[in-house]
Amino acid sequence: MGAAYFYHLTRGPLEETLPVLLGKARQAGWRIAVRGTDPQHLAWLDERLWQGPEDAFLPHGLAGGPHDADQPILLTTSAQAANDATCVMAVVGAAVTAEEVTALDRVCILFDGTDPEAVQHARTQWKALTDAGCSAQYWSEESGRWEKKAEK
Repeated sequence: MGAAYFYHLTRGPLEETLPVLLGKARQAGWRIAVRGTDPQHLAWLDERLWQGPEDAFLPHGLAGGPHDADQPILLTTSAQAANDATCVMAVVGAAVTAEEVTALDRVCILFDGTDPEAVQHARTQWKALTDAGCSAQYWSEESGRWEKKAEK
């Protein structure tokens, strides 16, 4: 049974935090779907991932290519990732279900702490998932480093 980890981004933007979490997820041996809501934003994230340091390269692809099933990290808007993901990283308000949380190794929900709508959406997701019996953790970087602030 998996868990939902909520990451409240207040110091670093998504494009800085996502590669760190993707690296940790790859170290755990997970295949990852980065789920977004906007194909153009995912294309932008794809470009940013390609521009990362060589020694921290994250093999990945943007959904819709001929090798989606082979990608260890697949950026997609679909709830059905073609790469048999065991971890979903939901960005920019992408939907996550309680069934996914229990079926996957990990679900990470990254949200912009400077955007009141994103914060409210994350609160709604937290409530829906925990009310459904999912294990959840809330992580904040407010102090300058990531700290677990709540667990349910």
